[in-house]
Amino acid sequence: MTVDTHKETLGFQAEVKQLLDLMIHSLYSNKEIFLRELISNASDAIDRLRFAMLSDESLHENDSELQIRVAYDKDARTITVTDNGIGMGRDEVAEQIGTIAKSGTREFFQSLTGDQQKDAHLIGQFGVGFYSAFVVADKVTLTTRRAGLAPEEGVRWESNGQGEYTLETVEKPVRGTEVVLHLREGEDELLDGYRLRSIIRKYSDHITVPILMKVEDKDKEEEERVNRASALWTRPKNQISEEEYTEFYKHIGHDFDEPLAYVHSRMEGTQEYILLLYIPSRAPFDLWNRDSRHGVKLYVRRVFIMDDAEQLMPTYLRFVRGIVDSNDLPLNISREILQHNRLIDTIRSNAVKKILGLLTDLATKEKEKYATFWQAFGRVLKEGLAEDHGNQETIVKLLRFASTYSSSETQDVSLEDYVARMKEGQDKIYYLIAESFAAAKDSPLLEIFKKKGVEVLLLSDPVDFLLEGEIREFQGTTLQSVSRGEIDLSKLKVEEEEKEEQQESAGETQELLERLKTVLDEKVKEVRLTTRLTTSPACLVVGEYDMDPNLQRLLKASGQTIPSAKPILEINVHHPIILKLRDEGDEKRFADWAFVLFDQSVLSLGEKLDDPINFVNRLNGLLAEA
Repeated sequence: MTVDTHKETLGFQAEVKQLLDLMIHSLYSNKEIFLRELISNASDAIDRLRFAMLSDESLHENDSELQIRVAYDKDARTITVTDNGIGMGRDEVAEQIGTIAKSGTREFFQSLTGDQQKDAHLIGQFGVGFYSAFVVADKVTLTTRRAGLAPEEGVRWESNGQGEYTLETVEKPVRGTEVVLHLREGEDELLDGYRLRSIIRKYSDHITVPILMKVEDKDKEEEERVNRASALWTRPKNQISEEEYTEFYKHIGHDFDEPLAYVHSRMEGTQEYILLLYIPSRAPFDLWNRDSRHGVKLYVRRVFIMDDAEQLMPTYLRFVRGIVDSNDLPLNISREILQHNRLIDTIRSNAVKKILGLLTDLATKEKEKYATFWQAFGRVLKEGLAEDHGNQETIVKLLRFASTYSSSETQDVSLEDYVARMKEGQDKIYYLIAESFAAAKDSPLLEIFKKKGVEVLLLSDPVDFLLEGEIREFQGTTLQSVSRGEIDLSKLKVEEEEKEEQQESAGETQELLERLKTVLDEKVKEVRLTTRLTTSPACLVVGEYDMDPNLQRLLKASGQTIPSAKPILEINVHHPIILKLRDEGDEKRFADWAFVLFDQSVLSLGEKLDDPINFVNRLNGLLAEA
């Protein structure tokens, strides 16, 4: 590192080097977005200055006409984007441009796939648009001064994007930021006023700050405004095109993809506010980081107040992007005040209802779009069962599951679908929770249901454990886990000989049940005849009020202490092993079979054996005798 009083040469953080390489190669096919990103950054800087000036009027610096300028120089082969926003100090430049200091950096790089199209999407999500300048430039010079600092405290940052950058203290009379792009060879088509104007109108027409360019007449020194510079969300919906809605989403969502759906609503009366909320088409890389800042931008009377106002949207809807603009909130509102503001509670409640209403419309009218939504955000929406009891009924109707109705892992079955397909005499909605879809669909607990054609919902997301505590019934039909309590399918139509066979078997096997309970007394709470199995010899279930075994495993894995509860062993009296066991006179061999059946049942649940060596020795001994 070379240092003197005013200038130093520094190396990029390793992640920045990796990002620059990805940026250049992944975004080159859509290189014109560099201008969108730089203008978006300039707009954000002006929004932040507006908010800062509410509490410190001196930041005006006799320059209160906020605007963005775009210029080009054919001789020098440069494009310049200038704003008179909040600007940056030297430390801010080093922190925000030389390094990537935001949360989720590790998850971001782990998400990169090597697929240029997918990586471009992730780069956009990560919000590092400034680096897109290097897609078209082989050198970038940024000169900035934070509002409120002296003119001689300006900073110049410069880099060719190859691994190093320089920082230099310079004089900058006007606050704000100027970015000069020295174009690469072959990019001269961008050195055209009409081309730049078309890009601005395509991507940045919605920016609320005037974007100025010099008129193309060489004899005039006048400037003209290129964009309409009106807050898009304040315009009537019939005056906004789909393309404008899409570009505005890309601006506020830092996304290169189109949104899946959006809702634009104006509330008038005693309280006036506007909602423009979007649902992305893909999940962000940090979706499962609940501490990561997501959400909605807050404006008051068109003045930007804050990013990611989490008080406006619950955590289970953290994928929603958009803006809320209120006419009634004070301009000096803070995050602390937001937490105790009755108007904010009203806005939040209506915003949630609008999003859930939008999802309901997708689910009923645009099923393919809803399937895309569910694949990306279904697991997050399920969190709303516990977080939002006021809207739980609506959320329940939006849930989708895999089931035994098809062999597919796709979650496309609603509870309404299930109820519509229930068999005559069926009085419960049956479900099974397992650690994976494969474990669920192959579980022996499903045997009787498959035989009788009764559909079972197959749940394999960790968040599915919320289902048990939050949904007891749906439209008057009780939900029941097939791994808990007794299964009674007696109301279904059953052949007479099957009923007689069941009664006869129960009488003949009472002694067997008692012998098994005696041997396995320390392992099981009860041994009983199964109503679940048709092809397996035995299985383990829990009592009606006991904790699901998969939930027990999940809680144990997280380090929690779980009170021990013995399971119930159910046996299938028609299985050859059980028939042989009923006549087994050798007590040692009988005990070995009993423990093998128990251990096999443990394994079928996906659990680990307490003593696998003992299981193997017993099994080998029985096989040798056979």
